[in-house]
Amino acid sequence: MTMRWRSLLAAGVLAFGLAGCADVYKGPDTGTSSSVRLDDTPRIAVISAFQPELTLLLNRLQGPAKHSANGVEFTTGTLEGKPVVLFLSGISMTNATMNTQLALDRFRVTHIVFSGIAGGVNPQLHVGDVTVPAQWGQYLEVLMARETAPGKFTAPPFITDATLPSFGMMHPRPVEVRSAAHPQIVRKFWFEADPRMLEVARSIRNVDLANCSAGKCLARKPQLVIGGNGVSGQAFMDNKAYREYTFKTFQANVLDMETAAVGMVAYSNGVPYIAFRSLSDLAGGGEGENEMGTFMGIAADNSAKVMLAFLAAWK
Repeated sequence: MTMRWRSLLAAGVLAFGLAGCADVYKGPDTGTSSSVRLDDTPRIAVISAFQPELTLLLNRLQGPAKHSANGVEFTTGTLEGKPVVLFLSGISMTNATMNTQLALDRFRVTHIVFSGIAGGVNPQLHVGDVTVPAQWGQYLEVLMARETAPGKFTAPPFITDATLPSFGMMHPRPVEVRSAAHPQIVRKFWFEADPRMLEVARSIRNVDLANCSAGKCLARKPQLVIGGNGVSGQAFMDNKAYREYTFKTFQANVLDMETAAVGMVAYSNGVPYIAFRSLSDLAGGGEGENEMGTFMGIAADNSAKVMLAFLAAWK
């Protein structure tokens, strides 16, 4: 047998072997087909970032059933008579993006609701207050500009969308996004909460917001604030100067580490969303050390109470 024929025979055996392997190895389960749905009931996705934010809601859940995908635990059941699926997004933007999309792939999610804590940015708000912003943006999506003179930072000429006021070298920018409804890439900063969900939130009355927990009390009774702006980014913010910049630049009431990411996923998938966030701290604006460790429990429960009132009012 000539060398050429030996090579062709070897190539044919290799190709046959690979074809056989293709029938055995199916690749990772991407969770994008209806066959991998964990539940077929239309549900509202109720999301929190980490366990203390979800505790009260899990305690109120009726008929709980647990499911798992990619290590994430999902719990289905009913809250205030509404079919829901509860889960943790995980902390920060990438976790929130990944696990929100996972829920949309594995469940029939009709709406998204987020409940959790946040840092207060608006100086008129106080720890324990609950905010329901009308829109969310990614305030740490930035250009890190070159210092072209002492204290002067200049964007490259080809970057024309860094038009918001900068914080030193940090120039905020919108993000690129597309959706099934709008497949062409657009640049977008604000991701709006669903108008109908926001309207129902405005109708909420007489929620008893706590100002004491475990022997620790706030100086004033918390209030519910509907509307305004919220911002999210992949940093725990505890800096007075940057807090003041954030309020001045974005007119934000609150900031957190997940909601704008969830809003972007909701926009891309065409799913209505809204977020309830209670102030656990003042993001560096308070006296003394950060308040989150002291008032996290009050804030988490206050957010959950308002969210439950929203579900009760939702038709």
